[in-house]
Formats: sequence, structure tokens, C-alpha cells
Amino acid sequence: MDDDVQRSQFSELVRYSKPMLTAAGVITLIIMVIGVIGNLLTVVALVRHSKIRTVAAAFIASLCISDLLFCFLVLPFAASQFFHGTWIHGDILCTLVPMMRYGSVGVSLLSVATISINRYILIAFPGLYPRIYTKLKVAIYIGIIWIFSYGLQIPTLFKIWGVFGFDNKLGTCSINPDENGHSPKTALFVLGFALPCIIIIICYAKIYWVVRKSHERLAQHTTSVNTKRSEMHITKMVIVIFACFVVCYLPLTIVKVFDPDVHNAPIHVMGYILLYLACCVNPVIYVTMNKQYREAYLDTLRCRLVSNFDSNTPNVQNSKTHMSVSYLRNVVFNSNPKV
Repeated sequence: MDDDVQRSQFSELVRYSKPMLTAAGVITLIIMVIGVIGNLLTVVALVRHSKIRTVAAAFIASLCISDLLFCFLVLPFAASQFFHGTWIHGDILCTLVPMMRYGSVGVSLLSVATISINRYILIAFPGLYPRIYTKLKVAIYIGIIWIFSYGLQIPTLFKIWGVFGFDNKLGTCSINPDENGHSPKTALFVLGFALPCIIIIICYAKIYWVVRKSHERLAQHTTSVNTKRSEMHITKMVIVIFACFVVCYLPLTIVKVFDPDVHNAPIHVMGYILLYLACCVNPVIYVTMNKQYREAYLDTLRCRLVSNFDSNTPNVQNSKTHMSVSYLRNVVFNSNPKV
């Protein structure tokens, strides 16, 4: 099938005019630029500022590196697909790019779930935390995340369980059924989205329960107004983080499982855009909802060799998925260990 036929089918399926396809490509490029700047800035800030360079920061850095790879190796080709209406970069890249996309998304989702577990253990089992999260063990945890996420792509790469290639129905490179009609998309949905989602919900619920019980015990030392305010703050953080998680990842994962024949192609396209958005949304959350990350970013942008942030700011914990944990930990345990 030549490019003109592929482009014609793609345009008919998504029912988009050329200006709309171009707009989708421009949005993808904008997301790519924001994602590169935001995640690179986060990595540099984590390296330069010791006060936010905690155990959780190792998972954050791994997650940012995964998002950077996604921006560099996936989004340029995604934008090209919107601009041209089809894939024009050959069979080899049509195999490698979707493999990188699925692998990077897997690293991101499992990292978010791992950080949620990390935050729960910190809050609920502070005595066990130093033994569970040594430097060597953290390196092992991160290695497992990467090996598992990209290891799941190996059977598809060797055409044992599905096959990477051009999807004529949507005009994009993805995972197609193999010669036996088998596809790993359902399994990837369960392992790559459903399982991390369940882990995050359980950890958030348990964290909130621990905090609520602690507030009840400490009620005699604080006002009800402060208690309600802090509980509302924690709840708001949980809602924002989880909402971003669901909005970015759920649409595409569901539509790929329940609409494999692409009867609603525009939803697939919108799902891809939301998925791309996930690689740049987290740095925006840090800036708007976390003062310490905001200060670290500003210091990094000013290229300060000796940061005032490091010298003047107390050592408070931070994480990518729980910007309220530093406050929460101090309230609950009235201590401030470096994690």
C-alpha cells in the first residue's frame, strides 16, 4: 500500500481536515518542547540541590529520564504522523518507535506506583524505611522497573506475542496481532495501567487513613480549623495527582483494548495526544503546587553555582507524586529525617 492510499485511509477514518491534522502535529511538538525543558530542568535541579535530592528523588530522576527519552525518540515521529497522515520513516523505525513508546510508558506508570509505595512506607512504617530503601536497593528497584517494562516488549519484538508494525486502520505504528491472532495489548493494559492504578489508589487511601487517625490523636494540640485545612490540602494533592494520572493514561489504554478494530478513530488520536501530554504535565504540577521545587527550578535557571535554596531552606522531603508528603510527615511524626 503506497503512502497516498495510507494517507487517504487515515484521513477518512479520523474525519479530520488537513488543518486539524496539522494542529494535532503542532500540539505534539509543543508538548515535546515543554516536556524536554521541564524534565531536563527537573533532573538538573535534583542533581544540584541536595535538599530535594532524597531517596524518592532517585525514582523521580528515573521517571524524568524515561519522559525525556519519550520526548526525544517518540514525539518527533508522532508529530510527523499527524503532519503526513501516515508513517513515512520505514519498517525498522516502525518497530523501534512503538517499542520505545510502550516501554517508556511502562517505566512512567510503574515509577509512579513505586513512588506511591515509597511514600506509604515512609508514613506508615518509618522504622522500616531505612532498611527497605538503601542506595543499593533503590538502584535494584529502578533496574527492575526498566527491565520489566522493556522486557515485556521482547516477545512482541520477536513476533512471538503480537508484532510491531504499521496499523493500516489508524495510519500509525503500533502492536498488531501476530499470525495466530494474538496480541499483548490486554496484558499490557492490566500490567501497565490497571495494576499501577490499583496500587496508587490503595497507597493513597492508606496514607490518608494514617494521616486522619494521626490528626484525631493530635486534635488536642491543634485547632479544628488547622486540622480541616491540612486534611483538605492532602486531599487536594491526592485528587490532582490521581486525576492527571487517569486523564492522561486511561483513554488510550481503554480504547486500545475495547476498540481494536478502530471503529472510533478520533478517540484513538485524542488518546495519543493525552498520552503525550503526560510526559510534560508533572513538571508543571511541581511549579504550581510545590514551593521547594519552584525555588530549585528558579535557582537552576539562574545558574547559581552555590544555591541559596540549599543553604537557607530546611531539609524537607519531596516526591513527584506526593508534594504534600513533606508537610504531612512533619505533622504526623514531628520529625524531619533525610530520606
